[in-house]
Amino acid sequence: MPLDASQLTVRQRAGYFAANIVLRGFLGLVLMIPYRWRVPFMGWVVSRVAGPLAGFSKRIRHNLSLTFPDMPEDKIRHLCRAVPDNAGRTLIENYSGAAFIDRVSAHPPTGPGYAALQEAQAQGKPVFLASGHFGNYNAYRANLPRYGFETGSLYRRMANPYFNEHYVASMKQSAPLMFEQGPSGMRGLIKHLKSGGVVAILHDLHVHGGSELRFFGQPAVTSLVTAELALKYGAVIIPCYAIRQPDGLSFKLEMHAPIPQSDAMTMTQALNDDLEAMVREHMEQWFWIHRRWKPWYGLGREDGGG
Repeated sequence: MPLDASQLTVRQRAGYFAANIVLRGFLGLVLMIPYRWRVPFMGWVVSRVAGPLAGFSKRIRHNLSLTFPDMPEDKIRHLCRAVPDNAGRTLIENYSGAAFIDRVSAHPPTGPGYAALQEAQAQGKPVFLASGHFGNYNAYRANLPRYGFETGSLYRRMANPYFNEHYVASMKQSAPLMFEQGPSGMRGLIKHLKSGGVVAILHDLHVHGGSELRFFGQPAVTSLVTAELALKYGAVIIPCYAIRQPDGLSFKLEMHAPIPQSDAMTMTQALNDDLEAMVREHMEQWFWIHRRWKPWYGLGREDGGG
């Protein structure tokens, strides 16, 4: 787990502080650009400048070599540009407050999961809205309050504590109820579930202590906690996605049918399979920059570098 600022060395604090000052200043300048232009501009910056400097293409290529070893080179080059572009757009959208909320709240979600959400809430049942780092994963959190659904979320603290502070504040503009990963945050999340609340969760990260499931045909260490909590507290798990539209600014909010209750591993694998199907339809919109297939105590892939 990332350390608090008080636990860092003087050198680490200085480095993180300086990096945060630069990034905050840059974000402040970008936010002065009208929304219609700032979103594609930030996509261009991350795709063409920040991404190459950070080695994003190397990570994307590594992940694609695991999952699509026969992918043509022109498609790989396209994804090495398009994936960071989507990440840049997502970052600045999450900082854009009311402009972003208005953009994503014009229409309610679609799909069988939306009716299931309404039914569960009418019956006082808790709900997990399960997604991944796909499209803009904050869009449905920004959308649902306008339709009467307060949505909490579980998040993982970032390594840079100074950046984490204002990034979390930006996320709270869309839906203020957030629980930090850890004992205290988990207690708050469980209390919210017991009251029949809705919790948004991203299940596509490598998690120490998870189980080895499959994602794109490869062993992927995956947390079972969402399914375990759903079974314990009678929560409905609904896969949901915010699919970026061709204009690069709008989203289609799609909720799939709830995951049938069985056992935690079967349910979590079903979530992996559902997300995989969405990614295959929209390859540019998943965060291929993650180290999703890295090993952990003999689980996952032993060559999980990149």
